[in-house]
Amino acid sequence: MVGGSVLPQTTRLLTPNNHGQGSEQWQHGQQGGHLPPPAPLQSRWRSLEEFRQAHAQFIKLGQDCDPRCASSLITSCALSEWGSMEYAVSIFRRAAAPTTYDVNTLVRGHVLAGDPLAAVLLYKEMEEEGGFQADNFTFTFLLKACSRLAAAGEGRQLHGQTHKLGFHGDGFVQNSLISLYGRCGEVALAGAVFERMGAQRNAASWSALMAALTRAGRWAECLALYGRMKSEGCRAEESALGSVLVAAAHLGALEIGRRAHGCLLRSAAGWSSVIVQTSLIDMYMKCGNSERGMRVFGAMEEKNLWTYSAVISGLALHGDGEGALRVFAGMLTEGLRPDGAVYVGVLTACARRGMLAEGRRCFEMMRREHGVAATKQHYACMVDLLARAGKVEEAHELVLEMPEEPHDVVWRCLLSACRVHGKAGLGELAARKLMEMATGNAGDYLLLSNMYARAGRWEEAAAVRTAMVDGGLPQAAGTSAVEAAGTLHSFVSQDRSHPQNRRIYEMLRQVEWQLRFEGYSPDTSQSAVVDGDEEEKRRLLAGHSQKLAIAFGLISTHHGSPIRIVRNLRMCGDCHTYSKLVSKVFDWELVVREPGRFHRFKEGTCSCGDYW
Repeated sequence: MVGGSVLPQTTRLLTPNNHGQGSEQWQHGQQGGHLPPPAPLQSRWRSLEEFRQAHAQFIKLGQDCDPRCASSLITSCALSEWGSMEYAVSIFRRAAAPTTYDVNTLVRGHVLAGDPLAAVLLYKEMEEEGGFQADNFTFTFLLKACSRLAAAGEGRQLHGQTHKLGFHGDGFVQNSLISLYGRCGEVALAGAVFERMGAQRNAASWSALMAALTRAGRWAECLALYGRMKSEGCRAEESALGSVLVAAAHLGALEIGRRAHGCLLRSAAGWSSVIVQTSLIDMYMKCGNSERGMRVFGAMEEKNLWTYSAVISGLALHGDGEGALRVFAGMLTEGLRPDGAVYVGVLTACARRGMLAEGRRCFEMMRREHGVAATKQHYACMVDLLARAGKVEEAHELVLEMPEEPHDVVWRCLLSACRVHGKAGLGELAARKLMEMATGNAGDYLLLSNMYARAGRWEEAAAVRTAMVDGGLPQAAGTSAVEAAGTLHSFVSQDRSHPQNRRIYEMLRQVEWQLRFEGYSPDTSQSAVVDGDEEEKRRLLAGHSQKLAIAFGLISTHHGSPIRIVRNLRMCGDCHTYSKLVSKVFDWELVVREPGRFHRFKEGTCSCGDYW
């Protein structure tokens, strides 16, 4: 029995996938002795007022007690756009012999109306009264209700009931279980249900598990499952391809994203969706191909606020402030009112490009013209904008003027600016604020250490790193991933595990030898080893993950195609200089994504203007 611990909470209603349940449900009603209602009644009324008048006539004629007529009335009132769940329930209460179909209709209606708790409570009531026989569609709708409530406990109880009643072989029920567990974060349970389905799996089963993996942030597993799906000959539906686009965007897997795009193009219905096209834009932007993303945007017939937000934020990632402002102006011309998320993208774009005047203007427009209250995110963008323009003291003043207590991102922006501009005193203040917050972010210590190293204050740089180690702060290993032939190859510093390890290191030595003729000299101040000798520092710098990824890209990418690299951490200054020279000497474009921004290296320059 479903327990009483379902919490009444408001959830966002997603459009359910009916999977043809309507016709099959009527078949179940006939097999169970319940005749379907006359088809004409289901589409006869166009408003609730018309329906009420007709219902009154049925009552006068005594026809409302007829099971078929009652079912038709309940269905029309519960599932029509003009319907009323309260009125539908009142008809149900008057029915002489309500059927399983009637209960299913009300459960489904409650979910559609955004009240999943009412659906679960109705089922509980029917169970307690006795005599109610649930079918596969009862559980399909109930599991959707539990999914909306994120009620994993109640979902597990329903799972047990489905097994007892023999529905473990029903595809609709099993797919609903996968969706439920995925939405509740129980990915292992979702996977177990999926694997037990065996030959019963269909496209919806794959889609549900891929959505679960995507929601849990397990991007690589989602793409691996997609590959397995194709190898087993199952054709992906739109929702599965949507999960692939999200996973590809996070991993920077451009080739896989392109293939998903091709599948969508072959499905005209899927391609026409604004949501899908917006996901495509987001994928291309985050995979480093802003040109392709803008082509998708330009071809769209219908655009919404999310579409503009994705484009503006994507252009900000690529440091294209002018382009972002042009798109923003176009959005205003279309009559769309920007929200806080759009303005975060706009201000970020201005900051990345050093567009101080435009950023200030947009910040004022946001508050005065569009009535959007400035949040910590907006203030962080403005601090970054001012600091990049060299106005570090003014940025600090803005921090002090914030109506809310500044969060760690604001202080981190200020610390990073102090490192770039050599403002050690203010940098130390920002660092102290971060330490007081106890964020446990090792990157804060590294920023402070690098600031000291740039100033030649080696003892203090070493002391900061020692404090980081003594404090037990975990320093994530830096990784750089590069895609080749649709496969992601990931490297860590000094990595020798790749099958082509010998060729990679041969290319690495050749690259460094050629760069020295261009005046390259490793910047040992960027080494993680503060107190080691110069030779050891040079050796460690030479094996940084980004340099290994570049070497692999040079031997595995066709010349003329950009080498695209995705980093999990911010690159060091030496890797930045190294990448600029590689793009010049080898005449090869490099596109490097790090958290929060892209670097496009071409002909010896970087799109960031050497500020990052």
